[in-house]
Amino acid sequence: MSEHRTWHEIRELNRRVTDLGEPLVLTDENRALLTNTASEVAIAPQEVTQALQDDVSAAALLKEIAKRIRVGSRRLSRAITEAIKHQEAGDLDAARAPFLELLNVEVVPFYRELAQVQLDALDEP
Repeated sequence: MSEHRTWHEIRELNRRVTDLGEPLVLTDENRALLTNTASEVAIAPQEVTQALQDDVSAAALLKEIAKRIRVGSRRLSRAITEAIKHQEAGDLDAARAPFLELLNVEVVPFYRELAQVQLDALDEP
């Protein structure tokens, strides 16, 4: 999980660029942050290389990375909440469903792993 510490940096950079309108400057540090974090959210290396050709496409890459982090987190949180509700009602099949649905659409490996752990835990005695 330590590799996901950069996600906070992505969120903050995206806030500054998207919400505050600051320009994204492609410094070596920003290039490394975008490159490393893009791989963590399942963006292909060739897409990253192409996006890092100029500031405008790099800003779009930043926005996509931040979106995948945000949307995946929300999707996982909703799945956990829904599963708990069904589990407490004693319906394990219904409790599995949100995680199975998440696994069908989620691309971020970290969120997929967490969903699989939760799904596996439902089958433990």
